[in-house]
Amino acid sequence: MADPARARKLADRIKVVVAEMLERRIKDPRLGFVTITDARVTGDLQHASVFWTVYGGEDERSSTAAALESAKGVIRSEVGRRTGVRLTPTIEFVLDALPETAAAMEELLSRAAEQDARVAALAQGAAYAGETDPYRHPVEDDEDDGDAGDDGERDSGGEAPPDLG
Repeated sequence: MADPARARKLADRIKVVVAEMLERRIKDPRLGFVTITDARVTGDLQHASVFWTVYGGEDERSSTAAALESAKGVIRSEVGRRTGVRLTPTIEFVLDALPETAAAMEELLSRAAEQDARVAALAQGAAYAGETDPYRHPVEDDEDDGDAGDDGERDSGGEAPPDLG
């Protein structure tokens, strides 16, 4: 098991190498406007997952995925040459779902803001159904400070308790 810091450094280096390869050396016409978003390497440094996004729709995604799959061997050999590790990790290209997730979150937040605005508009002219303060408050007794007996107990206002003694 390798050091996690070493795996992180190798992943960062693989990310840079793959991005440079796609920009400069891979000339596949199926390759769209692709962005390498992240790379992760397993703890034993044997497998690397490279996350990518592409500008466009579903057909651009599928054609770019096919181009990346066909260029995987060339990219892996370049990664091995430029990283200097003893065993070059296998590379797996994974479509990054971050943009779609972010768009879905933005849409949910905008719907929540619209709903909050509707509730605020309804509450603008609304009145309370009951009292303005529905909570009970202790009653302040101004007459006496309490009817304390000889033993310091408060009088319940009724009859005296029976003597059980």
